[in-house]
Amino acid sequence: MRLSTKGRYAVTAMVDIARHGGNGPVNLASVAARQEISLSYLEQLFSKLGRKGLVKSMRGPGGGFSLAKPADQIAIAAIVEAAEESIKTTNCSGDPTTGCRSDKSRCLTHDLWEELGGVIHNYLSSKTLQDVLTSNLDHDHACAARKDYDFITDNRNLGKTAHG
Repeated sequence: MRLSTKGRYAVTAMVDIARHGGNGPVNLASVAARQEISLSYLEQLFSKLGRKGLVKSMRGPGGGFSLAKPADQIAIAAIVEAAEESIKTTNCSGDPTTGCRSDKSRCLTHDLWEELGGVIHNYLSSKTLQDVLTSNLDHDHACAARKDYDFITDNRNLGKTAHG
């Protein structure tokens, strides 16, 4: 599973607009500079975001972009989808009747990866720009998940044997 720069940059730029847009539209050049994202790339992304009704633009001096809705009403999944990014966890074409193998059958783990894609989509659908702005993410859950894997990076366990 891979989320490309389209989705990540779109979300990052939208969070920047939400953070800095309290006094009016935000110039994309300033977003590009703060977030170290190409201005031309942002212009392409914001064209898509505007067509999907997530941002509105104002031309002229003092112009720029602002959120089309309050930050707590814009789901992260909507931004990713507006950037024309699909979160695919399988190699399948998207046609539910065919799989990812050369004979068009589904691989043995297809349903596992398909379900993971659904979990990711549901998570991103449940989080808004406001959640990211206020860091209102489920840190307890994330920390617990990371703790489950601490043994991987815990140097104290390196070189120890099972009976050691």
